[in-house]
Amino acid sequence: MLEFDLAEIVEGSTKLLVPRDSLSEKTPPKEPAFFNPRARVSRDFSIIAYSAFLKNFKGPKIFLDSLAGIGARSIRVANEISSIEKVVANDVNAQALEIGKSIAKVNGVTNCEFSENEACRFLSLHSSRDGRGAIVDVDPFGSPSRYLDCAIRATFHGGLLSVTATDLTVLHGIFPEACKRKYYGTPVRTTYGNEIALRLVLGCMNLVAGRMDIMVAPLFVQHSMHYYKAYVKILVRTNTKNCMGYILHCDNCGNRKVVQEVEHICNICKSKAKLAGPLWIDNMQDKNFVDAMIPEEENLKVDKSCKMFLEKCQEEVGMPPAYFTLDEIGHRNRSAPPSLDKIIEKIQGIGLRATKTSMNPTGFKTDARIDEILSLV
Repeated sequence: MLEFDLAEIVEGSTKLLVPRDSLSEKTPPKEPAFFNPRARVSRDFSIIAYSAFLKNFKGPKIFLDSLAGIGARSIRVANEISSIEKVVANDVNAQALEIGKSIAKVNGVTNCEFSENEACRFLSLHSSRDGRGAIVDVDPFGSPSRYLDCAIRATFHGGLLSVTATDLTVLHGIFPEACKRKYYGTPVRTTYGNEIALRLVLGCMNLVAGRMDIMVAPLFVQHSMHYYKAYVKILVRTNTKNCMGYILHCDNCGNRKVVQEVEHICNICKSKAKLAGPLWIDNMQDKNFVDAMIPEEENLKVDKSCKMFLEKCQEEVGMPPAYFTLDEIGHRNRSAPPSLDKIIEKIQGIGLRATKTSMNPTGFKTDARIDEILSLV
């Protein structure tokens, strides 16, 4: 019998036993084990993504959760995805694992094993050909960068690696030197900082994988509150395409563009511009994968917001990096901006592309320049 004060909640179709204080405290306590109820939507997206991925995966369907905590994500995978064969939930906190074992028992889950180990050691033990995971998850406090080498090695060829980052003060440019140290790139503080953050995470994953002659192929990215999560396919081959570069941002006129070489002058107003990167400049979403997630979402018990998010992802695949927001356009024009649908319609009316974005509810992506957008509205 557990001695902890636990409460029972339900996520998806899984009953969870969680530390009672984590449901009422603003910052969930780390004792007896950390659980963040506000990360529920992030876990919902994981279930959708993993379920869609396993439909086409050929090989042992094993899920490795390197920083499982009480096993909320792990046990949901074991309980809600029928095609999964084995789940291994690892954490260094023995109390968290005891809670996890009780959750598995409550749900009648029998295909979930528990491991008490440091995350990198756990992943290293699963880096042999027969021990790798079809899906590997890394969900740390702060930056995932210290775990990337061993997580990539523990992922099967053609497998899925999902990585969470929560150190947003670093990724959003408050501590640029720390970002350069952890992610090998420099951020810029902008209205689309969440997209720059995700591109820095993907860029770091790409650089680490490249040292091992391994290629990462982004399938899906998602953010909710302070959880930024990237899902990439791991391929044991060299990436011959250069997917790294910079985003040039001009505070003076609002211009932003992708460059592969270092530039510092805005091509519109000739002011000195800021440079974010090096970071990932190619697609962050794979259309076929996002398309496959839609029917999975309909068959699973997940938050209703997931469907709207995925539909926006479908629209913006292939659009250039760096979105605009209605507030930004209104501020620069010193007037109330038109509605999101109207501004997209106006841009499309002159033969340019424009779509809503999953990155921001009032944001849109377009290949129109800032001066073209402002002249339209």
